[in-house]
Amino acid sequence: MVRRILIAIAAVVVLFVIVVATRPAAFHIERSVAIAAPPESVFAQVNDFHAWAAWSPWEKIDPEMKRKFEGPSAGSGAAYSWQGNDKIGEGRMTIVNVSKPSQISIKLEFIKPWTATNAVTFVFAPATEGTKATWAMDGQNGFGAKAASLFMDMDKMVGSDFERGLAALKAVAEAGAKANAEAPNAAK
Repeated sequence: MVRRILIAIAAVVVLFVIVVATRPAAFHIERSVAIAAPPESVFAQVNDFHAWAAWSPWEKIDPEMKRKFEGPSAGSGAAYSWQGNDKIGEGRMTIVNVSKPSQISIKLEFIKPWTATNAVTFVFAPATEGTKATWAMDGQNGFGAKAASLFMDMDKMVGSDFERGLAALKAVAEAGAKANAEAPNAAK
């Protein structure tokens, strides 16, 4: 009887390992929003890590988070690292490529509570209403992350953070565009 139970448990473990191993390693998460502001205005909010405090969905989760800025203040080579509570963890972002005002590519490195390196891309395309801003992240899942993806929808979890961030980015960029539009009228 014990032998049959052990064989059944072993079979379930082997089946689980096979299912996890056959899951795709690559992932892509993407969200977009229409913003009533020119691409240059939206681009500026993302190209400078100092501006992220106004719109990043993670900045408000840990007010005690330690931040460090390195390199140029904006553009290629600008870097931002953080250390926060267990909800924020520890990591680093580095802008690796900029095509003003249409695209920003970022190397995102998570250090704690897990290690991972992902590619983040922001694309700003002219649109009828101003700008279509797209935030995407691509990476590779190891065995543990593939196993976790059986029980958690990472696209939904991270995607909802992207949606909150894009909504805040929209508010900041539109307020800036409105203030810029009103400034010449105020000078008259």
